[in-house]
Amino acid sequence: MTIYREKLWASAWLYLAMALVIPASLLVFLPINVTVGVVVAAALYAGCVGILIASAPTVSVTDRELTAGKARLPLQFVGGVDHFREPEATLERGRNLDARAWLLIRGWIGPVVKIEVTDPEDPTPYWLISSRHPGELAAALDAGRNGSKR
Repeated sequence: MTIYREKLWASAWLYLAMALVIPASLLVFLPINVTVGVVVAAALYAGCVGILIASAPTVSVTDRELTAGKARLPLQFVGGVDHFREPEATLERGRNLDARAWLLIRGWIGPVVKIEVTDPEDPTPYWLISSRHPGELAAALDAGRNGSKR
């Protein structure tokens, strides 16, 4: 059963920034042919948007595991869970970051959730995951852990 699910979509400003490929490709291809320039500009922008959409990872919590992108962590190995908003989130992504941590962070999403890994076989001390709803993700992890201990 899925307790929590979030898709880490890119922000609207990133789609607007990707629109800069349109004038760049027009500058290159308009001198050759107007039709080719417009078609290439539209195709490049559509390709960039498609890549942003296809590469958006999903974070989900079920009654058995946490899934972040392609990584999975059984809830039995989830320790303490903390969530941070700006400016603490900036510190967690920067100065306080452990180089051994597993990261799923996106620059366009400010808040992060820090999930301690208690597996003695795993050298990763914690996961750091971007989330637009860090409180809900932390609560879902707590609910999943409490449900899996029954």
